[in-house]
Amino acid sequence: MHPSVIDAFEFCRLKERREDAIPVAELVRLKEDTADQSGIVHWILQGGSDNFGHPMLTLSISGTVKLMCQRCLTSFAFDISSESTLILAKNEANVDEIDVLLADESVDIIVGSDAMNIAELIEDEALLALPLSPKHDICPDKAALNALERTEKVSPFAVLKNTKH
Repeated sequence: MHPSVIDAFEFCRLKERREDAIPVAELVRLKEDTADQSGIVHWILQGGSDNFGHPMLTLSISGTVKLMCQRCLTSFAFDISSESTLILAKNEANVDEIDVLLADESVDIIVGSDAMNIAELIEDEALLALPLSPKHDICPDKAALNALERTEKVSPFAVLKNTKH
């Protein structure tokens, strides 16, 4: 079962649950931020309501994607694991009302719809789980990195010095 479009309010009211996996290759924005299109994102979406009766989605994702190390410029496997709680509002004004009522930074309040795309929710969560500057803990090929560090940096003023007679 690939992600689909749901009526988010009905999904929450019925306390539905869906789970599956989606290939990174099918997530357009995510594959742009990865080193290649390999990998699969496993997901679980659970509907329900919060203590105030607001419709609520709980989304959990996990998986491994390939990222490009910003230090050594080689790819490495990065494990994604994230869970978020999404309170559904009827409109933008309702988002602000719920935000003031809850005053809870651990939940996100979004405008729900009767045609909510699950793949977009999964992709948003995966993108938020990626590091801003991906790096190996320890780069595997330090020789290339060391060679870059050893190259002599030429001062722009040295060029001027050589032209002066």
